[in-house]
Parts: sequence; structure tokens; C-alpha cells
Amino acid sequence: MRCPKCTSIEDKVIDSRISKEGNTIRRRRECLECGHRFSTTESLIRDGMVVIKRDGRREEFDREKLVHAVRAACHKRPVDLEQIAMLVEDVVDVLEAQYESEIPSAAIGESVMQRLRVIDQVAYVRFASVYKEFRDVSEFMQEISTLPKPKK
Repeated sequence: MRCPKCTSIEDKVIDSRISKEGNTIRRRRECLECGHRFSTTESLIRDGMVVIKRDGRREEFDREKLVHAVRAACHKRPVDLEQIAMLVEDVVDVLEAQYESEIPSAAIGESVMQRLRVIDQVAYVRFASVYKEFRDVSEFMQEISTLPKPKK
């Protein structure tokens, strides 16, 4: 692993922790050149997953694209990176269990919305507005009206 500070490839692992789900490992490392400490995450490489888009096109599943979309929805919200990582991992695990190798984009969007709805309602509406392609304010209002009222 290359040090982000001095770019040396000489490092040692100080600590390793397996995620609750058991599918990622977080490693704390120390550069042997400059002493800088940094963290890395290892996860399974999921080969062969293809997303079927709304228009019928097929494209390779891109986990980073999903992470980016969820992070954008959660921007400036009280949702930390660990929650986002767990959400994405959960979505991928569920989709892999449900589908062989071709996943409809609708299934991805619905799965993300289902989880965001519980985590943060504003992030949910942001994601839904892009996923459902809202065209006007009335569609926003209709979606918001389906959310449970916040407890006081």
C-alpha cells in the first residue's frame, strides 16, 4: 500500500478489524519511511454484476457510483461515512442474494431509498428526487407527504 504522505510502499499493519457484516476489513497502517499513519479498507471484489438500465442498456455495476450517489444525497446531513458504507454494503449484499448477475437499476434505487428513509428523511427525498425524476414541486410534496411525521 502506498503512503498518502510520502508515497513509499514500505508500511506495516498496526491493527486490523473485521466489519460487523464480515465482508470488509479495516486496517490501520504505519509508513516505515515517514511514520505517517493511515487507514485502508479491504472488501470483496464482486465480479460479473451487470445493471440493466431503464432504457434496456446494460453496464457493469460500479460500487463507487452508488457510493457517490448516496453521499450526494447525504451531503451536509447528520449521516456519517460509516453509515453510508454500511448502507451500500447492505444494498449490494441484498441485490446479490436476489439476482444472479443482472440487476435492474430500479431494484438498486428502491433498495437505497428504503434504507435512506430510515436513516435520514431529507437524504431520502434528495435521492428519490433524482431516482424518480421529479419534474415539479407537486411531486416533491407528494413524496414528502408519504413520510412519517417526526416525533417531538
